[in-house]
Amino acid sequence: MRTQVAIIGGGPAGLLLSHLLHLQGIDSVVLESRDRGYVERRQRAGMLEQGTTDVLRESGVGERLDREGLVHHGLELRFGGAGHRVPLTDLTGRTVTVYAQTEIVKDLVARRLADGGDVRFETEVVGLDPSAPSVTFRDAGGGTHTLDCDYIAGCDGFHGVSRPAVPGLRTFSREYPFAWLGVLADVPPSTDELIYANHDRGFALHSLRSPQVSRLYLQVAPDEDIADWSDARIWEELAARFATDDGWKLREGPITDKSITPMRSFVAEPMRHDRLFLAGDAAHIVPPTGAKGLNLAVSDVIVLARALTERYATGSDALLDAYSSTCLRRVWRAEHFSYWMTTLLHVDPAADDFALRLQRSHLDYVASSEAAKASLAENYTGLPLD
Repeated sequence: MRTQVAIIGGGPAGLLLSHLLHLQGIDSVVLESRDRGYVERRQRAGMLEQGTTDVLRESGVGERLDREGLVHHGLELRFGGAGHRVPLTDLTGRTVTVYAQTEIVKDLVARRLADGGDVRFETEVVGLDPSAPSVTFRDAGGGTHTLDCDYIAGCDGFHGVSRPAVPGLRTFSREYPFAWLGVLADVPPSTDELIYANHDRGFALHSLRSPQVSRLYLQVAPDEDIADWSDARIWEELAARFATDDGWKLREGPITDKSITPMRSFVAEPMRHDRLFLAGDAAHIVPPTGAKGLNLAVSDVIVLARALTERYATGSDALLDAYSSTCLRRVWRAEHFSYWMTTLLHVDPAADDFALRLQRSHLDYVASSEAAKASLAENYTGLPLD
């Protein structure tokens, strides 16, 4: 069995890479360990930078995004009982769009299958050779096969098999002393734009998934037990953290999903070994505060798709050789912004009164300084992918 590019991982990174390569006449096989239903239901990111939406549209998979995505021109920082709007579009000329990762995956799976793409679900990768190169996998029926290829793209996430196959890898990481309790609720959003709230009791985020579905988050301890959080307790805590002096009200409704996500920063260098290229969460993790995880994965595969296209079209390895350094420049900037947003808005349980006053002073500065708002807006909406 042979293909040009073997792609490990059928999430948005792997599927988008396969789609972009197909548009350039480059064959690929996508190997995904989970079944299709699981991949299309898996709750993840929902905020897309301008560059991400542009790529989806330009590559022909933006029809439903344009129909159902919620375009935002600003966001709100809320603290001290008041809201402070950051006008993203006025400051940058760019927008962000709420469109859930689950929907992107559905769109990409449907398009790859419609185009005759080879996407194999319930397929476990049991070995890979970055030098030969090849990937050995076990299919849903238990049979073992070897897929020979020219290149391997490791898009299989933080816990995948690709990153361990890179020898001499250098890693950088930071664990945060808090986590996010996230809920989906069948209730119209209480806001037209995202609210990032800092409160003495911890951080809260009001996001949305559609005009009828809200997505909300609470800062909790990393070892928090989800069983201790009844729906009533969640709504009570959200209302307290979003409360304003002008009496703003939070809408409540049935909670359909709840989970706790740890907060970490992680980078692996380099993102390439021989014919193996790492992309997305296989190479880096950001805390979700800056809404950068999915967008970074998209930028990785765009860089990789361009590099592979040049290689097959001209025989030049220049872009492939520059892949890791090109991606890491953007990765580290996103890591910095995500760290900054996280420390700006969350309450460190070990912080003393001095640290808390410094944090409030920083929030006041961002809310009152046009330069600070412009910097936040530039990073939040995303730098050009080039």
